Amino acid sequence: MREKETCMETVTAAYVPTDEDFRLKSNAGEIGIDTNFASQNFWKDVLIRFFKKKSAVIGLIFIVLITVMVIIGPGMTPYTYSEQNLSQKNLAPRVASLEKLGIFDGSESISTTSGSKKMNYYVEKGLDNVYYWFGSDNFGRDIWTRTWSGAKVSLIIAVAAALIDMIIGMSYGLISGYFGGKVDMVMQRILEIANGIPRLVIVTLLLLVLKPGMLTIIFALMLTEWVGMSRIARAEMLKLKEQEFVLASRTLGAGSFFIIFKEILPNIIGPIITQVMFSIPTAIFTEAFLSFVGLGIPVPQCSLGSLISEGFNSFTTHSYQIIPPIIVMALLMLSFNLVADGLREALDPKMKEM
Repeated sequence: MREKETCMETVTAAYVPTDEDFRLKSNAGEIGIDTNFASQNFWKDVLIRFFKKKSAVIGLIFIVLITVMVIIGPGMTPYTYSEQNLSQKNLAPRVASLEKLGIFDGSESISTTSGSKKMNYYVEKGLDNVYYWFGSDNFGRDIWTRTWSGAKVSLIIAVAAALIDMIIGMSYGLISGYFGGKVDMVMQRILEIANGIPRLVIVTLLLLVLKPGMLTIIFALMLTEWVGMSRIARAEMLKLKEQEFVLASRTLGAGSFFIIFKEILPNIIGPIITQVMFSIPTAIFTEAFLSFVGLGIPVPQCSLGSLISEGFNSFTTHSYQIIPPIIVMALLMLSFNLVADGLREALDPKMKEM
């Protein structure tokens, strides 16, 4: 027995730990935080994901550039959008810094019975110091100034109509979805009746009754474009109104409208913003169509649609007159769609990179 105790004491004494037996374990790689899910502000995370999408950034750049040109473009030439000079009508584009290169020198090809003929009315009329960067129309008005003035009108109408539609459609859909039951049934039947009437008929009749102008077009678009926003808001409300945070607010005595606009609305702001961005190019196209058929902005004011209509009348003889407003409108519609697509992905938490 004593021999066994002696052996145990010997073994215990042989394994006395020292400082060299301990080594700190580096576990930084095991507990590293994933940068995709690092704690940060929601809107900062949205911006990061938005600017990672190149097409959305390109669309945003074009929107900013066009907006800047809308502001400073009309002041870059000595002409106004309504100034007429019949002695300088139907002049081709001419730019001082480019005419020496043989482009934008004021010459154009005219189709005649004997073939195509190159003409330069600047030289024929002795207009040595006259420059129209986009050319002039059949009334001698500067197309450059009219293009950016028309883009300004189209942008104001589209953005104003989209914001008003957002307020009306969002409120209508949220209230309908929250209260449900008979309230929802009645409101949805009204919505179906409004959606069943062709929008073009409503807009056309309204513009025939009221005086044509910017406010009339905004009012017409306001009456027809809120249906889509209402349906999105109602669908989001039906999805969220039974969530725990809503039940908690209701238990604590919060009123219905407080829950709708203070609790639920901030949680559906992503789809709302996306729908607004998608509705802007639709409003631009609708306004352009109305102006094209003569139901839009009255003269001497202009919009992109009225400019396209005027250029269409002389398309076979002076095709350059229709090109600038078409390009600007196409870039605007494409850019807003690209930005809306980028916002849809950035505002959706399910689209985060895993």
